[in-house]
Parts: sequence; structure tokens; C-alpha cells
Amino acid sequence: MTIVRRIALRHGSLLYRYPNSTNSLIRQWPRLASTKTGSNGAQSKRWSAGKLLGGMLVALAAGSAVALYPALTKSPPKPQQAVIEYEKTRPTSHSKEENRDIISSQHLQVKKSWENPGVYAWGSNSGRVAAPDSTDTVVKTPRRIPYFDGMLLRDIKLDRDFGVAITENGNLVQWGTAFSKANPTPAETLKGKDLVKVEISRDRIIALGKNGTVYSIPVAGADQTSGKKSHQTSWFSFWSSPETVNYRQLKPKNLGWGESIIDIASGLEHALLLTSKGRVFSAASSTSDFPSKGQMGIPGLTWATRPAGPYDEPHEIISLKDFKIRKIAAGDYHSLALDNNGYVFVFGDNTSGQLGFEVEPEFPFIDAPIPLPFNKLYSGSGKQPRVTSIAAGGANSFFTIDAKRVAGSKEDADSVRDLGRITADTWACGSGIHGSLGTGKWTHVSLGPSKIKSLSGLFEWDEKTDSVVPIRLARLSAGSNHAAAVMENVTSVNASNTSSPSHTNWGADVLFWGGNEHYQLGTGKRNNTPLPTYIEPLDGGEGDAEKGRQGEHHRFQITPRTTVKIGEGGSGRKVSIEQRVECGRFVTAVYSGA
Repeated sequence: MTIVRRIALRHGSLLYRYPNSTNSLIRQWPRLASTKTGSNGAQSKRWSAGKLLGGMLVALAAGSAVALYPALTKSPPKPQQAVIEYEKTRPTSHSKEENRDIISSQHLQVKKSWENPGVYAWGSNSGRVAAPDSTDTVVKTPRRIPYFDGMLLRDIKLDRDFGVAITENGNLVQWGTAFSKANPTPAETLKGKDLVKVEISRDRIIALGKNGTVYSIPVAGADQTSGKKSHQTSWFSFWSSPETVNYRQLKPKNLGWGESIIDIASGLEHALLLTSKGRVFSAASSTSDFPSKGQMGIPGLTWATRPAGPYDEPHEIISLKDFKIRKIAAGDYHSLALDNNGYVFVFGDNTSGQLGFEVEPEFPFIDAPIPLPFNKLYSGSGKQPRVTSIAAGGANSFFTIDAKRVAGSKEDADSVRDLGRITADTWACGSGIHGSLGTGKWTHVSLGPSKIKSLSGLFEWDEKTDSVVPIRLARLSAGSNHAAAVMENVTSVNASNTSSPSHTNWGADVLFWGGNEHYQLGTGKRNNTPLPTYIEPLDGGEGDAEKGRQGEHHRFQITPRTTVKIGEGGSGRKVSIEQRVECGRFVTAVYSGA
């Protein structure tokens, strides 16, 4: 049974805890007087959630209804009394905003993310990606990349030897030694294409324009300036000018009327293209090796059997034609596709079990999409699963599932107390030797999907709906051997100068796990971590030290999307902004997303 202890004060002070488990997931939201002692001086530095609740615990167990249990601890001052005690002792010389900073480390993180948008990176720096201006071989903890200070980005992707990003106005930025050994610092390359998303292969960049055009650009700056270039035609005249960057376009031949490319994904050698009508095309995305592990989903397609035409011509995956695909994902050598009905199709390399079924040595890869049956994972549980999202990276695959409680064949629906309740689960498969499965186990290969218990079966109280709701994953980013999950927990971004000083902002929890040989997890240590774990704030806790909290340890939270005026004191332009996390090949970044 998972015990959840939680407090909700009027002004956004929240806490819940999952104790007594090796897979414990602890959330500490901003607390209203967590560092103050009671009036009799006998209270501990941190009041427990059970005490703040006045002796109530919320118990949530998989397959069981919500129950309230009395705590076996002595009741402390009630929450209202806690507010009074705090008001008596808090400094009066500070502004409301400063008081919020003192109360909440998370509020300070949100505030700084709006005032100082930009990119933090850490991990391997052998290719001058995490810190382009430094010769350090590794960056152990989050460090800002000065070039991006004050900038909002549409997307970012990271390899050990090169990084790429899309600026707010849709231009491509590149950096790293694979881009230029002589000058690996960030520079704009492909401009004027209104790019919205970017993916990377071994040696090329796959970028999607807002109009559905897909560009394939060499990583190396020298290759971009050599060879025959396309011409850019002006829409208001008959003249054209040569492009400054050499690129190719990936053009499916048989798109229907009004059909366009709306999403892309790429592995080391292959790319997937998703159309607005739910069709999927695949193409070679690298010039060094033609896909040969079935990851394109075209049976029998090899370099020798490819049809006449460009080597990277997109081919429709015919076996998916009868399904409306809504999400695609690509690992190094495997592919995933999710349709509107929650069915997952997998194909490509399966030598580590990354396709979700047992490895068969005589069949190391599957060259045509096959469905992955998740119903078997919930057999006998009384739950009906529906896959809601997919992610892939390296030799790993991840799936998030909404499991709905239904009445079994021998159950009376009227007697099932939690009928219709949704439990949000996260599953992983593939190579776990670096801990990248997040299950707490070190395994070379998977026999099938395994549940990440730390990210599954979580609930919280939503004050807006006055009900218990499942905590889902907002996003999962998978790198080559590490990953990060941003939780879709209740957040707050409405604190203002007119609200109470105890009304604070806080963001979404983000947890990291997997390989850490290049410090890509951001923990400051080199140990691989097989369980999802928090890291410290991006500023290294400097904000806490400034406010006199040197003895406390707070965690990093992602600031959710909101519309604000960026810049010091909210004096800049009005934008819609959010923080995002991106795991790459031994490198990690957090950036301000447009």
C-alpha cells in the first residue's frame, strides 16, 4: 500500500510524501513556515504532513478506494495557527515578493526563470556542447550557456559532439566540435525557414518547417558551404537567390490534398515523418550508413534493394496505412508509433528487448510494424489500459498508460467502489545496464515492459476540482542512456504583487535516471542511478543561500507554461514561455521554450 501524506494550505503550501519504500518519491512543495519553530519551541524544524493535517493521512493504494486514516502522532497547532505564528515572526521590512522568496525556494526558481530565460547544460563537454566556451571535459552540474541568455527557443537537441537549437523566430543555431573544430561556439546557420522542430542523426540535422517542409542539413559547417546549393525564390517577385547553407528536402511523393508533415523523429540512421492525416513515412537520415536493422518499417528495404531515386527518399510504411497514427518516436535503431486508439506499433532493432518483447537471437530485428499487447500486462487487475504517449532513446522505449478500473466478468459494477478511476502508469523496456529503465534493476536486456513504480500509481488532491486526481507525466525525454520525466502535478503561477505574501508559485517536478558516466544526470556525482531522482536547483542552491537557508536541500522544478513579461521585474515583452528538459547523448539541457 502506498501511503500519501499531504497538506494543502489556503495560499498554496503543499506537501505529500511516499515513505518506507526503496522506490520512494518525495515531493516537497513550498511550505508556509517550514523553517519556523512552534511557539513553545518544541516543534521540529520541519513539521510533518501528518502534523500539519492535524492527524490525517491520505492512503492511496492501487486497486483500492481513497481512505482516510487517523495519524498516531500528537496534533500540533492547526494550519490557521501556523499562519498566525508565521505572521508574528516574519520580517516586516521585506516586500511581498521578497517574502515569497524567503518562504519558497520553488517560487524563487519560477521568478528567476521568467527574469533570466536561457539554457542550462551539463554532462560531457568533450565536443564543447555543454559549455562551448570552456575546455573542461565534463560539466558536473547545470551551467548556463551565455550565448542563449535572454533567448527563448522552439526546440533543442544535443549530441556529445554537437548541439542544435531553433530560435524563437525559427532559425537554426549550431555549435560543438562536429560543427566547427576551429570555432565550436553557437552560430546561426539555416535562416528564414520558420523551423518549429529539430531532430538529429549521426551526421545530419532533420528540421521541420512550420509549413510542413522537412530539411536535412549536414552537421559539419564545412559540408554546409560546399557542393551545389538550392535557390530561394521570393514570393513577391520572379528573382531568386542562392542559399547560404547546403541542404536537402525530404519530400514524400504521394501526400494528399491538404496533407502535410506535422512531426518528425530520428535515430542515428533513420527518420520518421508523420502527416496530418496520420500516415507515417520513413527515410534514411544519415550519409554514413543506410538503415539496416528494420527501423524504417519497410520489409526487405536495404541499400542494395532501394528503388531508384535519392537515397533519403521517404517511403510510406504501408502496414500502418489503416491506422491513424498520432505520435512517433525513434531510438538509435528502433521505432515506435502510437495511434488514436491507444495501440502501439514497434519495429527495428530488438537486441536489448527495446521493442517490448523477449529477444530472439535468430530474429535480432523486426522490419515491419507489429502491435505491442499491453492488455496482457493488466490481465486480472480489473483495469483496462490505454497508451497515452511514447518515447524512445538509445536502446530504450517508454510508454505512459491510463489504466481505467472496470468491472470484471464476475464483478457487480454497483459494488466496485473505484469504478472508472484512472491510474497513470509508466513502463520501460530495453537495455538497463546503466539504470536507464528507471526500475531500480540493472539488466542487459528486457523480457518485456517493466513498470517504473516511482512514476506509477501516483495521486494528488486538486483543489480546483476538489477531488483526487492521478499524477501523469507531462513529458518524458530519453537520451542515449539516461532519461528525465516531467510530472504533470498541480502547479501555481498566479502569485502577484496584489496577492498575499504567503501565496507562492511552484513548478512541476522533474526526475532523472540512468547513465551518469559523464555527469549527465546533474547530481554532481558520477554514479549511475537506476531510480528516478531529483537534482538541486539549476543555480546550485545559490538562491537558498542568499535567503539564509544554507542547511536546507531543495530540488529543481520545471516552470510550467504561462504568459508573462520576461525580464527583470517583469519589465520586458509579453510572451508565452515554459521550461523544458532535453536529454541527449551524454548531455542534458534545460531551456526556456517559446
